[in-house]
Amino acid sequence: MMQLSVIVPLLNEKAQLPELLEHLHALQGHGCEILLVDGGSDDHSPEIARSLGFTVLDSARGRAAQMNVGARAAQGDMLLFLHADTRLPTFADVLIRVALMHQRHVWGYFAVYIQGKPPLLRVIAKLMNWRSRLSGVATGDQALFMKRTAFASVGGFPEQPLMEDIEMSRRLRRLSRPAFLAQRVITSGRRWESHGVWKTVFLMWRLRLAYWWGVPAEVLAGHYR
Repeated sequence: MMQLSVIVPLLNEKAQLPELLEHLHALQGHGCEILLVDGGSDDHSPEIARSLGFTVLDSARGRAAQMNVGARAAQGDMLLFLHADTRLPTFADVLIRVALMHQRHVWGYFAVYIQGKPPLLRVIAKLMNWRSRLSGVATGDQALFMKRTAFASVGGFPEQPLMEDIEMSRRLRRLSRPAFLAQRVITSGRRWESHGVWKTVFLMWRLRLAYWWGVPAEVLAGHYR
């Protein structure tokens, strides 16, 4: 049976660490390898995770760099990249194993549900799911997973400050169409709520379109911040 390694980039996640670690502990019980990769937190979240028995790797700051560090250290045949504010559906590891069992797919992602008060977040999630199914391009919120061989074949995540998930999807599409799992991951809507739902939507679409038109990720990162 193929082993699944779950890689979680961390940066100052102390507030939600108890819920995250409880979620990851359940995956450990299914035989999954858990690797947390810290990008220089100053809130003691790495120390807390280590004290509870979790493996925490140190990395330069940057989600792509952190995920690559985790992938290089992972022992599993399959890799799952999970954001710290995203929760997987029940038996996600089984779903991934089934999806990657045959040669038709070497990578995939989940449908997403955005948790938060604004009802518009539900509409945004549906649009994200529709867009990703149509385009074969996923965001990191959808918990990308892939065979280790596929990760190695495309050279890992591009170590750029933004759109690393979009670029990774584009590279993986050259190997196969993605497996889209309808079981939903639940991700936090804090980004939309803190900056305004419509403002965030328009910003992300503007940045994504600019990226498709060839604007470098380093330039777009300044606008995102």
